Amino acid sequence: MELVIAAVIGLLAGTHAATWGMYKDAPHEGFTVRRYSRSVIVGLVVGIGLQLLLRLDLTSAAAMVVFFGLCYVTERGIVEIYKTFLREEDQSKYFIPMQFHIGGKVVHSTPTRLLVGLAYTVIVLLALWGVHAVQNVDVGIPRIAMVLLIGSIGGWISAFGGAWKDAPIEGFETLKFFRSPAMTIFYSLVLSFLTDNYLMIALAALGYERATIETYKTFFFPNKPRGKFAGKPVHFPEMLTRRHRFVPLYVGIWLAVITTGILAFSGQRERVVSAGILAMAARPVLPSGAQ
Repeated sequence: MELVIAAVIGLLAGTHAATWGMYKDAPHEGFTVRRYSRSVIVGLVVGIGLQLLLRLDLTSAAAMVVFFGLCYVTERGIVEIYKTFLREEDQSKYFIPMQFHIGGKVVHSTPTRLLVGLAYTVIVLLALWGVHAVQNVDVGIPRIAMVLLIGSIGGWISAFGGAWKDAPIEGFETLKFFRSPAMTIFYSLVLSFLTDNYLMIALAALGYERATIETYKTFFFPNKPRGKFAGKPVHFPEMLTRRHRFVPLYVGIWLAVITTGILAFSGQRERVVSAGILAMAARPVLPSGAQ
């Protein structure tokens, strides 16, 4: 049952990411089931894989909230590494290249991109191992300070990565640079009430930061093209209206996450099959005076 819950949570995380991506990109590059389903499928696989690895008690609302963030950041990481270092695609349709580039100039050498991608992946994994390693080490820092420090790591990685990719082309924006660290610090504080695991806090915080920032950029500024399509023509104007059909699904996922969060913080422990309810249902109804 917990593996099924993990699959559903991963599916929801992937669908959430696929929906905001489609909403912003479809007017420029059209809609295809294959492109939309990519994150959905990756999210599903990630959910199952993470649960097999972590063995979390996903009948707990608190664990569900943390797990959604873990699925989200893992799906985003896999897809972004694929698009940046592995995928071969014509970059002329973009204002900001999606493949690995230096100062806006795309690196076309596949071996070079693969080596850089491998190095990047190793550095990220070492950073995660470092966070895991300090879990049970007394470094003389209060727990809350440690949570905020570790929670900001993902935000700084996102901020520096975004600046490396975007700043040479569209300029450096101070507020944009510090936005991700600020958001991950906030979410790490929230998540610290649901789990004591530093690594899960840091990763889930980054997952929620991505979900929140992309929601803000996509739905609060729906007519502003994404940076990668800035100044590019709208080739599929019909998608400006068709994309609205996905909004209820997107809002529904957010409502499910928020509701689960409320249950988690209210201290309720939700189970898919309640033993108490089953016991009440199985209890025989005795005739009056039969006792």
